[in-house]
Amino acid sequence: MRVDVLALQRFYASPLGEAARRAAARRLTALWPHADGLDVLGLGYPTPYLGAFRGSARRAVAMMPAEQGAEPWPSDAAIVTALAEEARLPFMDAVFDRVLMVHALEEAAAPHALLREVWRVMAPEGRLVVIAANRWSFWAQSGATPFGHGRPYSRTQLAALLSDSMFEPVASSRALYAPPSTWTPFVRAADAFEWVGELVWPAQGGLLLMEAVKRLYATTARSEGRVLLAKAPKRSRSDAPQHMPKRAPETVVEG
Repeated sequence: MRVDVLALQRFYASPLGEAARRAAARRLTALWPHADGLDVLGLGYPTPYLGAFRGSARRAVAMMPAEQGAEPWPSDAAIVTALAEEARLPFMDAVFDRVLMVHALEEAAAPHALLREVWRVMAPEGRLVVIAANRWSFWAQSGATPFGHGRPYSRTQLAALLSDSMFEPVASSRALYAPPSTWTPFVRAADAFEWVGELVWPAQGGLLLMEAVKRLYATTARSEGRVLLAKAPKRSRSDAPQHMPKRAPETVVEG
């Protein structure tokens, strides 16, 4: 069962939630410094992080699972939030250049099916970043925050899951070294914990960030070393969304 959207809102409105957002956003910015002219999808509860791309992206859309609930976003412009079943994303094939998954994979009923849907809506060579709870951290063991719910991942486990879903992991990092405590001195020292943690106990970060690239061909653990040609999940014509415009074809100018 997913953490509901009201609990997520309360967490990110708290000082501890702001510290967590700040730590993850710093690492996300290192992976994606910009999204100029790109189509960006945030999946799960991405709004605390998705706003950084609104100014430069061609389109930034938030998609929240029906079991979780949704919030209108953004608050100061036309709403671009969608609510849908996680295994049937309401977008056409090959639409998004970047996909950000936050509070999405850990509580998914079928993680592999969700990732295959993400693969379907991503453009060729599109990039995905997953932010998930680190299995070896105190945050994964504490039920006091949303990161303590669902299925945490180690770096090896997440890389294997992405590879089996036809993505190629290309980079990873950890963040959030402050303890999952609301005690004011700990929260105020959150930035100091980040600097010390990266040097002293780098494997203990509360969050795992992994970037992966969509591939049409991939060698997966299940393929036993054979190279597979990926196919999009089958969908009936009645299931295909009609309101999302297709990507405009590129114009080639001959000199």
